[in-house]
Amino acid sequence: MTQYIYLASPLNLPEGSYGLNPVSPEQPNVFETELDFAHLSFENNYDCESKSRFSYSPHFIFNYQVACCYNFLSLKDGLKGNTIDEKCLGLLHSYIGNALQASGIVEYFTSWNGEESLPITKKRSIQWSDIKTPYDLVLTDREFWEIAL
Repeated sequence: MTQYIYLASPLNLPEGSYGLNPVSPEQPNVFETELDFAHLSFENNYDCESKSRFSYSPHFIFNYQVACCYNFLSLKDGLKGNTIDEKCLGLLHSYIGNALQASGIVEYFTSWNGEESLPITKKRSIQWSDIKTPYDLVLTDREFWEIAL
C-alpha cells in the first residue's frame, strides 16, 4: 500500500511536481543523484470525465484538495533525517506555507491509500507559527491537522 499526504483548502491548490532536478531540459527523466530525483507530486481532486470534484477523505470540510504520494517522506516512526527527508520536508513546508498565504487555513491529513475514511487517530488545530521547522510537519498515520495562518 501507499501512504499519502492530503491537503484541503477553501481555495484552489496548485498541482504538479516540485523538487525534480534533471540533468538538463533535453533529458527531463535523467538525474545525477537520488537527491536530484527526490520530489513531491501533488494531484488535485478534479475528475475531468465527470467534470466535478471528489473528496479524498470524508474528514475534509474544504472542497479544494490535493494528494501527495509519500514516495520520499516517512511517517513519524520511519523518519531517517537524511538529505532526502530534509529536501522533501522543505518542499512540503514551502507548499503548505504558500497555500496558507493564499487562503489563511488548510487541512492536513495522512493515510494509507484506501484507509482515508477510517477514524482519525489524532486531531489538532494549530497555528502556522507553531511549525518551527519542516520536521514539525511529520505526522503519524491518520493524523489530521487544521493549520491556520
